[in-house]
Amino acid sequence: MATDLLITNKIRELRFFADEMTQQELAELVGVTRQTIMSIEKSKYSPTLELAFKISEVFGQSLEEVFQYRPAN
Repeated sequence: MATDLLITNKIRELRFFADEMTQQELAELVGVTRQTIMSIEKSKYSPTLELAFKISEVFGQSLEEVFQYRPAN
């Protein structure tokens, strides 16, 4: 039986502490739409590895500090 896995993140928290950066501002910095950032924040969409690294770089954090990978319940 396959176990579902979920990628969660701290993007909303990091945006708040980055002078309340908007989803649109982050989207422009990493080259995606605001809707993509919104979907990633809500864990409805898992970013590509390249995008995950770009997002982490914007906040000066490691990939593991921004994104968490865990089995879904």
